[in-house]
Amino acid sequence: MNKTSRKTMQLSNRLTANTDSLSEYLDCGRATAVKIGEAAGAKIQIGKRVLWNMSKVQSYLDSLSVDDRRFT
Repeated sequence: MNKTSRKTMQLSNRLTANTDSLSEYLDCGRATAVKIGEAAGAKIQIGKRVLWNMSKVQSYLDSLSVDDRRFT
């Protein structure tokens, strides 16, 4: 098999990311990144490879954030 090559692209511009990249993007540990990705419904499994849909992760995180403007 051919090894997957890594390209230097900003994580926020990617469609998908592997678990290590997701962890880096979220600035958390691997286990927490997997929990967030699964809660967002962003898991894509192709054979043994696991990728995460970055737009679903971003939407999930946006839904969790509190809008401070409604409290003023």
